[in-house]
Amino acid sequence: MIADKSKFIPRVCYEIFVRSFCDSNGDGIGDLKGIISKLDYLADLGIEAIWLTPIHPSPSYHKYDVVDYFGIEPEYGTIYDFRRLLYEAHKRKIQIYLDLIVNHTSTLHPWFTEARKSADNRFREFYWWMTPPQIETLGIAKRETSDDSQVVYPWHDNPEDQEKYYGLFYVGMPDLNYHSSALRTELEKIIDFWLVEIGVDGFRLDAARHIYPEWEKQHSLEFWDFFAGLIKKSNPNAFTVGEVWAETEEVAPYFNHLDATFHFDLSFALQRILISEKDENLVEKLLQSYALFAQYNPHFIDAIMLTNHDQERIGSVVENHTEKIKLAASMLLTLPGQVYIYYGEEIGMLGSKPDPHIREPFLWSDNEEDTKEITYWIDARFTTTKTVTPLSRQTSDPHSIYCHYRSLIHLRKKQPALSQIFQPNLAAVNLYDDQLMAFLRTHESSPLLVIHNLSGLKKQITLPGILSDFRHVIFSNDTGISGHFTGGNLSAYSSLVLAANPEQADSVLIGQ
Repeated sequence: MIADKSKFIPRVCYEIFVRSFCDSNGDGIGDLKGIISKLDYLADLGIEAIWLTPIHPSPSYHKYDVVDYFGIEPEYGTIYDFRRLLYEAHKRKIQIYLDLIVNHTSTLHPWFTEARKSADNRFREFYWWMTPPQIETLGIAKRETSDDSQVVYPWHDNPEDQEKYYGLFYVGMPDLNYHSSALRTELEKIIDFWLVEIGVDGFRLDAARHIYPEWEKQHSLEFWDFFAGLIKKSNPNAFTVGEVWAETEEVAPYFNHLDATFHFDLSFALQRILISEKDENLVEKLLQSYALFAQYNPHFIDAIMLTNHDQERIGSVVENHTEKIKLAASMLLTLPGQVYIYYGEEIGMLGSKPDPHIREPFLWSDNEEDTKEITYWIDARFTTTKTVTPLSRQTSDPHSIYCHYRSLIHLRKKQPALSQIFQPNLAAVNLYDDQLMAFLRTHESSPLLVIHNLSGLKKQITLPGILSDFRHVIFSNDTGISGHFTGGNLSAYSSLVLAANPEQADSVLIGQ
């Protein structure tokens, strides 16, 4: 499905792990009303779309094992709460994307509770079933682990059944089998319900590369063609962004059918750069990726991020180094693409595996009266008031991580060269120092030159003569730089954005 360039595409999106974000009723669990209460905060930050992790009824804390695709998890609220969230978000020009899990269900889903009863049950075809000899014949009893699944033995016993069922991610998550036309009809009902009856703006699509198992993976792209047809039928303006956790070559074909996919190669490249403090020809690699993506869809949308709910938080990747956390934000928010910010990145939240601890409660305040909205479903191990400054104290500090994010988000939205979504406008600039990353964000009237000092040392910047027009400072978190810049020092881990057009300087953001 080729993206319709006439529809509004949010430039800055925000992922909310619902359970951890904001508690409205004091039970320690984040909920929909809590998110509603923070919409003004998100709008002020500059967020234009929210990706909600699953909100459907589920037996797990993370809700990725769905029991009812049409319902709302009671811990989170009701369908009426969701309708109000949608209404209030739209009032603030914020779109809502639902996490849609089409790869698997919970073993408690009525489809599976029926399917496991007998081989001739009509729901049996909704899932994958094989006898041990069939599994051995195909050589699929064991698999290599991947970034998105650590399961080695994906076939699971069903008591008193001669067949096993396939569950790539967990014994409690049986994979769905889309060879079933009846299942495809059910999927159409789900999509139509959320897009037409409820009115959500789109879907984040979980485990998009695993719709069919490895031995039948050639069918996965055909499925997404079918899925794109369902979207077009229900709401052609609905947005789709897929989780294709793979290298660029495998990701590219999905742009035939999805508006956007997450750029995991970029995520890990940015993390490596922050750790090594050296560029790795990132711009050249991105340009190669763009060329490949464009072969499948000239209007592809690159969904870019630092980390998400399955990855170690960027704050922990850089060992809670405040200036590196800011540098990470600076790199992300000056590169082309549709930006996704994992909740709490804007205050420097920390988190390392196991998974619950990369999904810890958002730290709103350390004031006793205001801490009631902080969730406490888990005892935070990494993000505490001893390690992370709460939002309430960061908002008044112009040098805080929060103010850095907010400034860059608003700059990105204001500058046409930074906010371009389609056909990424990027060109490499060589400053002959692998601890400096420099690039142009090209634009016919308002181009920008971006320079990041990746190192802990002050760096001398000498601009090539061909770039001498880029001297108007519109952003820097180096307090020694202001007004015009024609060369000189850039402090450690600092960034600099220069304009050639003096009229762009009215958005100058210095020293934040």
